[in-house]
Amino acid sequence: MLFVEIRKNRKLAARRSPMFEKNRFAKVFMYCGIAFWAAYLLFIGAMLPSAFQESFPGMEPYHILNQGLIIILFLDFLIRFMLPTPVQEIKPYLLLPVPKQKVILAFLAENLFRSINLFWLFLFIPFALISITRFYGLTGVVGYLLGIWLMIVMNSYWSMLICVLKRDKFIHLFWSILVYGILALLEFLPETGLVSTLTMNWGEGFILWNPLAFLGVIVLIGLLIYINDRVQQHLIYKELARTEDVKIKHISSYSFLDRYGNVGEYLRLELKMLLRNKAPRSQFWGFFFIMCMFTIALAGNVYGDNSYMNNFICLYCYCILGLMTLSRIMTFEGNYIDGLMVRKESLYNMLRAKYYLQCIFLIVPFLFILIPVYMDTIPLLMSIAYLCFTMGAIFPMMMQMTVYNDKTAPLNTSAIGKQRGSNMYQMLIITCAFGLPLLINKALTLFLDETTAYITLIVLGLLGFITHRYWIQNIYIRLMKRKYQNMEGFRNTR
Repeated sequence: MLFVEIRKNRKLAARRSPMFEKNRFAKVFMYCGIAFWAAYLLFIGAMLPSAFQESFPGMEPYHILNQGLIIILFLDFLIRFMLPTPVQEIKPYLLLPVPKQKVILAFLAENLFRSINLFWLFLFIPFALISITRFYGLTGVVGYLLGIWLMIVMNSYWSMLICVLKRDKFIHLFWSILVYGILALLEFLPETGLVSTLTMNWGEGFILWNPLAFLGVIVLIGLLIYINDRVQQHLIYKELARTEDVKIKHISSYSFLDRYGNVGEYLRLELKMLLRNKAPRSQFWGFFFIMCMFTIALAGNVYGDNSYMNNFICLYCYCILGLMTLSRIMTFEGNYIDGLMVRKESLYNMLRAKYYLQCIFLIVPFLFILIPVYMDTIPLLMSIAYLCFTMGAIFPMMMQMTVYNDKTAPLNTSAIGKQRGSNMYQMLIITCAFGLPLLINKALTLFLDETTAYITLIVLGLLGFITHRYWIQNIYIRLMKRKYQNMEGFRNTR
């Protein structure tokens, strides 16, 4: 009864919130994004069987996917870190005349029915229907999907435990690093593939309705529920006594940037804004997750010999962070644009700092894309070509939004919070940023071989990087011509 009442109360609280109407438009975009990723997972799930058959002809596709279950569970673990911790959600109910243990157990039970636990099934349902039905029928498909759902539920309680412990002391995050580090050692050091073999047999046990396979997951779920219950009961009083820390803290000043003068100072400010504010931080983690998903798609050779899709996905891995940040350049600065304009000559250095930071961040997708390069699904030259072209051509196009963005974006709102709409310049520049390199590559391959086309993209990208001071100066001059118009827009939308 308590469980039902809490679920009903939370739904009513969301609808009665004064922000419900204001956030409705942003929620529509959020639901569209969810629909996009659901459709994308369905597409990947439908394509994976044929891709696995071509790449691993001696094994069944479901064996290959089951070997990589730990990777999917790890990605799910990262996604859940962006969600609120259970201790925060429980606090409003602790004033009621109900035992705290019952409230905690009600929230732990509710976790079973969270919609996020069903999200990964968009990947597994089409995959199972294509690869498992012909051997084991619908019975095997149902058993497999039920087992996968139980493993995702188990993973949700594991991530919940780490989130609660991390909120108490950040050092507790080490437990997750330790667990995944041990799993990596068991998989790679002995060269026996112990973890992948275990998950492969576990998945096959689900298909065959092996009671031990289901019992093992259920036991782990029960153990994690018990540990979560004990930990949350222990920490709930700390959460109730938690107050805002107003003491002066000694935080990193990034002193290594002092040697770079004004540019280094703005690099320091960019890093602090990224790490301390919810909106920029969520953008970065969103980029990280999307990049991981597309890297897996490239490594798994989902698109086979489809050169166009492989080119697009490789380019997208490099562009996604710039799409999320540079398309909204100056919108976060709109919160304090008056202070920046006091020393308007330093805006040039701020633009340089933003550009340098985006170029440094390109190291992350480059390292990740080395995985599909190592697996020989894409050539290394393609990765280097799109890295250079992104740095020297796409980023300059996206930074043109410095001149046209005139709406302030709040620094500490979630993805469904207060957001500002896009303008026609954003859509035009983003379209050009994604379409132009693919069109150039396609045009070059009509007359030249693939290697020469990639080398041409590298040269064009390096030219853009070498001349960055000149086009950044041009952006700065045009910004100064529109400064009063832009400042009025920033002030009116705070």
